[in-house]
Amino acid sequence: MSTENQNHCGNEPFALQVLGDSMEPEFKDGHVIVIDPEAVVKDGSFVFAVHQDEYIFRQLKIEGDKYYLQPLNEKYPTLDIPGLEAVRGVITQGGGLRRHERKRYD
Repeated sequence: MSTENQNHCGNEPFALQVLGDSMEPEFKDGHVIVIDPEAVVKDGSFVFAVHQDEYIFRQLKIEGDKYYLQPLNEKYPTLDIPGLEAVRGVITQGGGLRRHERKRYD
């Protein structure tokens, strides 16, 4: 999803559907995640971020003054980002189609 011509999400939590397998096994293709733009961002958070003008869902890794977006699926590369300004929100809930599959991440 390109960031061009996109409306800002505001400060309210919103939900998106996971596309692809880059965050498996924790987040499967088709699962719904809830993103909170106001949540505290920290090392290890699952985040919704912008990388090369595209929205991306990854795990944030902070090492000193370096910031990375890391997939859970090892088939995909870890990406460098300039800083926390790339992060648009933190995943606070996620899960499958059944209630017992849902998890909180905050």
